[in-house]
Amino acid sequence: MAVFDIHHPWAFTFGVLGNIISIFVYLAPLPTFLRIYKEKSTMGFDSLPYVVALFSAMLWMYYAFLKTNAILLISINLFGCVIEAIYIFIYLFYASKKARTHTAKLLSLINVGLLALIFLLTFFIFKGPIRVHIVGWICVAVSVSVFAAPLTIVFQVVRTRSVEFMPFPLSFFLTLSAVMWFAYGLFQKDLCVALPNVLGFFLGLLQMLLYGIFRNVKPEIEEKKLPENVINIMVLGTPEVHPVDSKKCPEKIAVGQEENKDEAQENCVPCAISLEPSQVNVQLESPVLVVCAA
Repeated sequence: MAVFDIHHPWAFTFGVLGNIISIFVYLAPLPTFLRIYKEKSTMGFDSLPYVVALFSAMLWMYYAFLKTNAILLISINLFGCVIEAIYIFIYLFYASKKARTHTAKLLSLINVGLLALIFLLTFFIFKGPIRVHIVGWICVAVSVSVFAAPLTIVFQVVRTRSVEFMPFPLSFFLTLSAVMWFAYGLFQKDLCVALPNVLGFFLGLLQMLLYGIFRNVKPEIEEKKLPENVINIMVLGTPEVHPVDSKKCPEKIAVGQEENKDEAQENCVPCAISLEPSQVNVQLESPVLVVCAA
């Protein structure tokens, strides 16, 4: 009896728990797609996370089929392939033409082209345990990339001091899932399963820590500032122009008479402009911008 066989009670237990918790993780985007269904629009959401998640599940399925006694890996990644395919189908159904085209290109490039390339290279060039190890380390690289993607959300939370886009239940289940699959990989003696979940565990802890710090903090509102050398002027009242001496200001300057034009400009006295505020304040519909040359 092998100690680290799938029938080892601890490996089987952590594998089953990993399946259950990972199902909750896969179902986490469900409210988003219910909202897409109600609004009949994708509302600017990006399809890339779901395309990458489908690619990751398909790649782990390939790895699980190459191994022996990996039925628990097959079950959860099969569920992941189905649920991610449903998400992408809903996205394509309600997406705009531009978003639909972009998603189709991603699917063709990642889920068809890249996966086919990995399959052809590993299946026909490598044999036996070497093939399993190479595919396993490719899965590790993809999983590390997937786990590292939420770092952008972590930076956003620190910058905005808001946890709106980092709900606690998702971070909690991600952390718990990483613990279960790490233990499963440890008891299975499978470094390719255990290693990426170490990063997932620490990233989940970081997200929960930030949630505890910023959950009661009022988010900072970034105010838009005008560029330098731009003055925002609000005009009150009706401007009136009072000429000082209108007789000295020529009414017209003949076109082509440059000498008379220069002489007229020398004899012209500047007009005085005064703003007399009226009793009713008049506000322009848009601010008047005076751009000063630096």
